Amino acid sequence: MSNISYYGIKTLVFHFIKNFFKEFHFTTISTLITSLIFLLIINVLTDYHNLKFGNMSYLTFIIPGIIIMVLIQETFTNISNNIVWMKHSGTFNDLLMSPLSRIEILISFLISNIFIGIFVAFINLLFIYLFFDLNLFNISRFIYYITLISLLFGSMGAIVGFLSFTWEVQQSFLNFIIIPLSFLSGTFFSIEILDEKWKNLLLLNPFYYLVLNARKSFEINSIYYLKVDLIIFLLIFLIIFIALYIYKKGYRVIN
Repeated sequence: MSNISYYGIKTLVFHFIKNFFKEFHFTTISTLITSLIFLLIINVLTDYHNLKFGNMSYLTFIIPGIIIMVLIQETFTNISNNIVWMKHSGTFNDLLMSPLSRIEILISFLISNIFIGIFVAFINLLFIYLFFDLNLFNISRFIYYITLISLLFGSMGAIVGFLSFTWEVQQSFLNFIIIPLSFLSGTFFSIEILDEKWKNLLLLNPFYYLVLNARKSFEINSIYYLKVDLIIFLLIFLIIFIALYIYKKGYRVIN
């Protein structure tokens, strides 16, 4: 443990967080606009068609999903964009030459991503609260799932950024895997209303379980499923382990 450069990790964490806020018009304002546009459109549809989901309005059901969807995309792109940009600017090589191991660099990315994920989720939550009625009944559970989501998609972003040297690869992974799976994770609908064959197919989507349990933070007396948490933990452990292995091996570090 004494070989770990805690000061170096702390320095990188603050550096990554500082860069995030420096580009606030891309990293923060754009997510707020995206959330608001989605909710305004859905609010109009809800009022016009009187949509309901059980005892709650459709809008109340969908707000947590929108926040999680934005969080998924932001925590993935934050790290992957950062690494690809650093490779293009040449600063990633400088980072590799610093007295920090690649594992410590990865840990710095993930820790900063947790803070960024919490900020993005709560700033969207507060912004939406200005326009729509919203109740968060379990803040600790909400922060818990934000942390898990930030770790999972931060690790995926770290892998993609580490292995790719062009924006095309990074954007392809985002557009063809992350975004479609986040849209089909129960963000806009409950899979309980689907036909059985489609329901079984979407149950294979690991993102669904994240949205399912994160949404329960907005419900009174919600029941959390231990099996679901176990699946999430196994998935996160697997992705983080793969990220650690790739960074330790240093595969395709420099083009």
